[in-house]
Amino acid sequence: MPDPGLGLGLRSVHFDHILEHNPAVDWFEIISENFMDSGGRPRHILRMLAERYPLVMHGVSLSIGSTDPLNWDYLAKLKALAKEINPLWISDHLCWTGVNLLNTHDLLPVVLNEESLDHIIGRIKQIQDYLERPLIVENPSTYLSFKQSTVDEWDFLRHMAEETGCGLLLDVNNVYVSSFNNDFDPAHYIRQLPHDQIVQMHIAGHQHCGNYIIDTHDRQVVDEVWELFSLAWQLTGGAATLLEWDGNIPDFDTYHRELLKSRQFMNGIHYAGDTATLEYPAHLTVSNPVDFLVNDIKTFSSK
Repeated sequence: MPDPGLGLGLRSVHFDHILEHNPAVDWFEIISENFMDSGGRPRHILRMLAERYPLVMHGVSLSIGSTDPLNWDYLAKLKALAKEINPLWISDHLCWTGVNLLNTHDLLPVVLNEESLDHIIGRIKQIQDYLERPLIVENPSTYLSFKQSTVDEWDFLRHMAEETGCGLLLDVNNVYVSSFNNDFDPAHYIRQLPHDQIVQMHIAGHQHCGNYIIDTHDRQVVDEVWELFSLAWQLTGGAATLLEWDGNIPDFDTYHRELLKSRQFMNGIHYAGDTATLEYPAHLTVSNPVDFLVNDIKTFSSK
């Protein structure tokens, strides 16, 4: 996979600015569903941007964890859009978004056990065969843990990637959010992943509510997430990195400056968590928040 550098999530409020100023952004990530069924100006602008910038398609409705049959109409639209704009890759989430053909528009957690792993591996293989390209799968933010889960999420992702050849999208903010909500060490999570299969990283802001954190994408990235990003940057050798901002969206220049902060953390810093001090090679110089709130609940029965 190519490494396009530092990118931004494409948001409609910035269309005019981008078209007028051609800002020095390495690449943009689109939300696939925002363009799959649209025509007119949005699709026209997307085609114009595809001529100027590398693009990545990021979906929120593939629902690879659902027990429903794969939605072939959705996949057909996804493939048609990819043929039109030729993205670097197509990504979605390790989650399910609905059942009985209903879409909740939330990224809901899957039970992490051998049965669901086999189920998801089979679905990813079908999807990749149909799209004729690898699927890139993102770790979601989670707000609870299932009692029936028997596999750690990092091991689940590793086995999934090994068996399907899919790439991984490491959302560093999601790791931090999930680690707080579910009581695990976020640095250990990142260390246990297959780093050579991480194609892309996400960074974003979140809302800390005291007993839980919500993945809101509506503010600046916190220091703890930047520290984890520094660790991930070292371990991956510098994967393509994108900033997400979906609520309270600032002007484009503010948005871009937040992304460029990542350069400060590519040379290595001390991680303030429970793991040992990091050593960095000298040459490294360079989701759709879930809407429900969970009180102080750490486990949940999936029955």
